[in-house]
Amino acid sequence: MNLNTIVLLLISTIFLNSCADYKTDRTLKKKEKKYYSSLGFALIYSDHHYLNKVVNKKIKNDDSVAMHNLLKINTPIKIINPDNSKFIETKIYKRADYPKIFNVVISRKIASFLELDFNNPYVEIIEVKKNKTFVAKEGNIFEEEKNVIDKVPVDEIKINDLTLNKPKINKKLTKKNNFILVISDFYYMDSANNLKNELIKKININNLSIKKINNNKYRLLVGPFESFNALKTTYISLNKLGFEDLNVYNE
Repeated sequence: MNLNTIVLLLISTIFLNSCADYKTDRTLKKKEKKYYSSLGFALIYSDHHYLNKVVNKKIKNDDSVAMHNLLKINTPIKIINPDNSKFIETKIYKRADYPKIFNVVISRKIASFLELDFNNPYVEIIEVKKNKTFVAKEGNIFEEEKNVIDKVPVDEIKINDLTLNKPKINKKLTKKNNFILVISDFYYMDSANNLKNELIKKININNLSIKKINNNKYRLLVGPFESFNALKTTYISLNKLGFEDLNVYNE
């Protein structure tokens, strides 16, 4: 075998291996799925929301159901109350249109179970991996919760309470809310500053700040706000400028 043949074989081998690795990388990337998560406020459903066209679909408040504007029907989700760590796992019952200031529509039954503050219904929504079963589990599960599967068209529902075996908190002690709107993350501090100055000019926001996450990440924030009503105007103003699905943190 001459030298030219050996060189050609080596080049061919390297090329084929590179192609194989490239295909493998592409296959892995295709299989990867980014699961939805969001921190923000829930719209606790009422019939007047439907009658006034705030939301375009109806649900029954006696059922443990949720609606979303992006996630598909039957997508498994976990809804968490960050204040007390209570959560409920269910599936998206319907897709619906509603104001972007809300990150989910939930029934009054879910809101009551999570013990949400109805004036500040702050929740975290997490899309969970599809499992064959959800296990209904709660400290003291009520009979009506056992029958909820018969009431709504979902496969199964999991209810849990992470506060079990934890010391009880005096409900008279109310937590002070400090809601922060996250506008965007930037690689450079100058980029964050430029947008900050533009927003001050356009919508007259004074409580903007930049938080350094690390050397390559700078977060533009607005707040704090003491309540949902206090941040509502700012959120809507940012939406009109094209900022959508803004996360809200309660510090």
